[in-house]
Amino acid sequence: MADAFTQLPVAVLSLNPAVDITYQIPQLIPDQKVHASDSRYDPGGNGINVGRSLKRLGVQACTFCVVAGEIGRFLRHQLDAQLDQASYLEVDGETRINGTILESVTGAQFEVSGVGPAVPTTEWQHLLDRFVTHCGKGLGVITGSLQQSLPQDLYAEAVRRVQAAGGRAVVDSHDELLRHAIKAQPFLIKPNRFELETLVGRPLENQQEIVREARQLQARGVSYVCVSLGAEGALLVTPSKVLKGEAPQVPVISTVGAGDSMVAGMTGVLAQGASDQDALREGIACSAATVMQPGTELFDKKTVDRLRGEVRVTPLTL
Repeated sequence: MADAFTQLPVAVLSLNPAVDITYQIPQLIPDQKVHASDSRYDPGGNGINVGRSLKRLGVQACTFCVVAGEIGRFLRHQLDAQLDQASYLEVDGETRINGTILESVTGAQFEVSGVGPAVPTTEWQHLLDRFVTHCGKGLGVITGSLQQSLPQDLYAEAVRRVQAAGGRAVVDSHDELLRHAIKAQPFLIKPNRFELETLVGRPLENQQEIVREARQLQARGVSYVCVSLGAEGALLVTPSKVLKGEAPQVPVISTVGAGDSMVAGMTGVLAQGASDQDALREGIACSAATVMQPGTELFDKKTVDRLRGEVRVTPLTL
């Protein structure tokens, strides 16, 4: 693996970031006020989580994001210490607020995503220009939701532009955003099992079926397909092999940000020249370390370092 000073450039696109508010309560009661036993405010949005994770791993990256209004100013204040580098686009309106409720009695987790500000076409195109320029011949992470005003094929355009400039596009999205992005043939996609099932329109009963569908996506031009499987770990289907990573057994407090942490872990080590096995191992270690944290908090690096050695990666013959 190359040292951090010779790593490839890494850029992260976050068009719809948020401030995440997490409440810990005993239990929701219909039509009744419930007092929280704890609450916290964190920067949110998939791209922001990837950028924050890369910073914690010591990977140099620039996160390109849209902010708006007073909530946007609050978010920027939070991000100043949590991103390695940021490039902001300020627009009218308000940055969205997301809510997470954790029930201590039932262990249930409820999530509500807010609505972000409208972004004029000329503005998001300008931000995309900066994103692609910074990415260069490195890795560009394209992830998260989009504001309702933005076109559903925007991620496909971002993928095409990153790869036309000599870079490699990493996409972590779902539904129509992912469908369009796949048409642009990204380097890597990372759906979870449910997202892959939604994409193909049927349940996937076992590893063989998951790998079969991943191979179908590769036939359409996607180079790498990583399917996260929660407590079961993840599968990484490369052009030449299939790898299975076993997740270490850890206490699960909150799953928010686990997928983003996996993307960051894999992207960070790939930018430093790591093998496919090491990339999968790093992604799973980051994900496992994040589910141990409350609310929308992400992993700490010491835990990742400890868990890395507990992640078993083996090739499969399927």
